[in-house]
Amino acid sequence: MAVLKVIEVLSNSNVSWEDAARNAVKHAGKSVKNIRSVYIEDQSAIVNDNDITEFRVNVKITFEVN
Repeated sequence: MAVLKVIEVLSNSNVSWEDAARNAVKHAGKSVKNIRSVYIEDQSAIVNDNDITEFRVNVKITFEVN
């Protein structure tokens, strides 16, 4: 039986929501091992001069605890 833990991470990107999610996993992976999945809980964006300038995601990252 595996023991799983979930952490919540906020991340951003100037490119896309997908890139923001990838950034969250990459950054969490520096200190958390055995990441199994990511759940996008919320998405938002910053708008300047009628253009989206920053994509933000709130993700839940699930990983296996040894």
